[in-house]
Formats: sequence, structure tokens, C-alpha cells
Amino acid sequence: MQIAKKIPFEDPMVLNACRAAYVISNLIILGISLYTKSIVDKKKDMTTLKYVEPAPMGSTEEGKLVTTTVHAYDIGQLKNQMRSQMMGVAMMAVMHLYFKYTNPLIIQSIIPLKGALEANLTKIHLFGQPAAGDLKRPFKQAAGFMSALQSGPAQSDKKAIEAAERAGRGGVKEE
Repeated sequence: MQIAKKIPFEDPMVLNACRAAYVISNLIILGISLYTKSIVDKKKDMTTLKYVEPAPMGSTEEGKLVTTTVHAYDIGQLKNQMRSQMMGVAMMAVMHLYFKYTNPLIIQSIIPLKGALEANLTKIHLFGQPAAGDLKRPFKQAAGFMSALQSGPAQSDKKAIEAAERAGRGGVKEE
């Protein structure tokens, strides 16, 4: 942030270079996501995955049992990842084009790229790390701005799944 304040954005060459870096960064992120999707589609892991999705905060109902496949779960996670990236691009476009705010161009060229390289699916499918520990599905939600509004992480322990099955909450396999 301190470095971004010292960059002379008044110079059109510097501003265009920062814009180009931002666009290239987002194209790299898109490429990583699409390549990860192609690997997920090629593996097509149809192993059944069961977990209890937490109820929304403030709701009196209990969590819902979700039965899906590893392939469908990974594709859903990729869609969420790409959707959040597109929302970031849209917000940056509004901030830069409408409000003429240029400082975040540098920061938003680096942080989302770092996040895409450190994403769980990237670690599993691109870097070949085993899906164990922190990379075990369902993934733990990263602590962030909206995490306080959610009621907690998805539960994949046998006790929670059996309790949800007995209660009859969900359980329909998504294809």
C-alpha cells in the first residue's frame, strides 16, 4: 500500500502499465481456474461425499445433509472461486473507471493471484498435494469479512452425518 502511494499515476504510461498488469493478472487467474477445471473434469472422481451444511445464522433450523460427489463438489468450489473473482473485477472496474481510484490496481494485481495459487483446489489438482488434513473435503472456510455472519464450518464427521440422516434433513444426491 505504501509503495502504491508513491507510484506516479498521473503519468499515462505508468497508469497504462498498471492497468495492463491488472488485466494480465486476471487472465492468469482465469487460466489457472480453467486449467484446474479441465483437470477436475479429466479425473471425474465420482466418490460420494457427505457433509452437513450449516444452517444460516439466525435460523432456528438445523444444518442440511448434502450428499454429492467429489467431482461435483470441486466444480461447485471452482464456480464459487470464479464468481468471487468476477465480482472483484466488477468492483475494481467501478472504482477505477467511475470513481477514478487508481491505487488498488497494484494491490489487486497481486493479492488475488496469490489467492488463486494458494486455493485448495489448486494445491490438490495443480500441485499434486494429497487431499488430507486442511485439504480434506469439505474445505474449511477461510476466516474473512463474511465469516462472522455464517454459523460455522461444514461438518463431515460420522456422528453429524448420521444425526442429519435420522432427522431427514436433505440427503438427496446432487448430480
